[in-house]
Amino acid sequence: MSHPNQFALLGQRRFAPFFWTQFLGAGNDNLFKFAVIMLVTYQLRLEWLPAGMAASVIGAVFIVPFLLLSATSGQLADKFDKTHLIRFVKWLELAIMALAAWGFAQQSVPVLLVCVFLMGVHSALFGPVKFAYLPQHLNERELTGGNGMVEMGTFVSILLGQVVGGLLVAVPEVGSFYVSVVCLAVAALGCVTAHWVPPTPATDPQLRINWNPISETWRNLRLAHENLVVFRSLLGISWMWFFGAAFVSLFPAFAKDVLHGDERVASLLLVLFSVGVGVGSLLCEVLGRRHVEIGLVPLGAIGMSIFSIDLYFASSALPAASSLGLAEFIHQSAHWRLMADLALLALFAGLFSVPMYALIQMRSKPSHRARIIAANNILNALFMIASALLVSALLAAGLSIPQIILVVGILNAVVATYIFSLVPEYLLRFLALVVTRCIYRFRVLNEEFIPQQGPAILVCNHVSFIDPVVMAAASPRPIRFIMDHRIFATPVLGWFFRLAKAIPIASSRENPEIYESAFATARQVLAEGDLLCIFPEGGITRDGKLAEFKGGIMKILQTHPVPVVPVALQNLWGSFFSRIDGAAMSKPFRRGFFNRVNLVVAPPLAPQEVTPSALQAAVQDLLDGAPAGV
Repeated sequence: MSHPNQFALLGQRRFAPFFWTQFLGAGNDNLFKFAVIMLVTYQLRLEWLPAGMAASVIGAVFIVPFLLLSATSGQLADKFDKTHLIRFVKWLELAIMALAAWGFAQQSVPVLLVCVFLMGVHSALFGPVKFAYLPQHLNERELTGGNGMVEMGTFVSILLGQVVGGLLVAVPEVGSFYVSVVCLAVAALGCVTAHWVPPTPATDPQLRINWNPISETWRNLRLAHENLVVFRSLLGISWMWFFGAAFVSLFPAFAKDVLHGDERVASLLLVLFSVGVGVGSLLCEVLGRRHVEIGLVPLGAIGMSIFSIDLYFASSALPAASSLGLAEFIHQSAHWRLMADLALLALFAGLFSVPMYALIQMRSKPSHRARIIAANNILNALFMIASALLVSALLAAGLSIPQIILVVGILNAVVATYIFSLVPEYLLRFLALVVTRCIYRFRVLNEEFIPQQGPAILVCNHVSFIDPVVMAAASPRPIRFIMDHRIFATPVLGWFFRLAKAIPIASSRENPEIYESAFATARQVLAEGDLLCIFPEGGITRDGKLAEFKGGIMKILQTHPVPVVPVALQNLWGSFFSRIDGAAMSKPFRRGFFNRVNLVVAPPLAPQEVTPSALQAAVQDLLDGAPAGV
């Protein structure tokens, strides 16, 4: 089902009821939890729960179920229809809010803490369903936009929940009653929206449930570790929650002690952060051109560090001030840079996280997807706890809040660099993104013919040294390229191709060992269900014309008969990276920037239809028939 943009999903039953159900659930979690925190902090005086510890204790009570139940909830989401689980969780929420209403009426903090724990159970049960639902209803071109909407909705609902919860509970004498009524109403509305969520069949109905949370947690982590790209993406997402939790926990003290603002200034910081993450999440579909574009992840990491570090300098340079209200705070121009830093680091956090969520959904086995998401929730909880411990330790060590912000910003750069060294695919996609957006105006014609799953061979004309980089940007799936072994000696590009695990090849006469190794590796790539690209001309063109296709592809098809997709690169001849007028890469800015480059794709050919001459004719037809765009 096509749609013009991610917002159009809100008009479709496969997405809208699910979106509003999770929106209402996240909002109710935070409305109730924040109301309890405000009640204990400002209205009740408890010897066994001091006001200064209320937020930490209540937050810990809420997060414990994620550690205890995520593994079990992941199994349930794989074994049963996810829609049935969603409806069960919503009715459970309604029952919890009924108990909470009694707790508010009795001013019973123990009962309210039990309800906070149960709402943590509610969220832990919903978590794996939340992200495992989307890939069963959205295709690859919709997945980034759908995740962006969910991420935006989650942060907006968290913000609204905290604001509404704080305002309602502060109403004299009847605040607790108002909170009870609104929580019950939101839970009931969630039950209504859940009723319209379409069926979502089980992906592993034969699964036997392991009720031991410890052994199952370990099993889920091992299951996620089977796919290293997925597992390290889980670590990346968990780091984003570490990063975000550190900032959110510092907002009250940051507003009071550093910015000299009141409670409304602290709320403004939370608003800026939440809106920033929401905007960044929504931008992912636009910047990724409706594909799962993991090249945005390094961009997000760079922005998170840059604006975190600048936030340190901006806050350290503030003049002394007395207590400021919201209007006074905004009026002072010295605070504008600080607010921009906070909003932008949050925006880049959205760019960082959404593509990783989509990648996990796309690369995980459908039968295990919910359990992988459960492993993600467990890691998220552990990283958030670690974040709280680190912030507490740094404060105890005497660091100021701006100094802690600086430490977190530098740590983000270190952790991101480490992750990208382990998973070079992120960095490769980022470089491809830069080339196709900042150097060329890149367009893919007939991109639907690039297989979204299963093994296939792409055959392409060879115009320039940058061809594989441009082609990599055209496919959300990684492509392994067979390339002349001499290109690996090229500065910079050679490093890039080694990082991309390109397959070196030489002629059988020049180096029989490299020749045979290349074909063995190519067969392994196809056996693993991946995409392979061959440049059948055997070298980069020296005159801009298509040369005769060699027959190496037939040797691969003899053992691995897979679909073959002809593709053609258009308008790269004459660029800095081509061999026009002799040597390539000898005349910088030969054609300037933002030249139109096309990748034209033909329908796949069945292996029995393939011959070198037929492939050459198909690529020539693409070059002759497609619009040049210049």
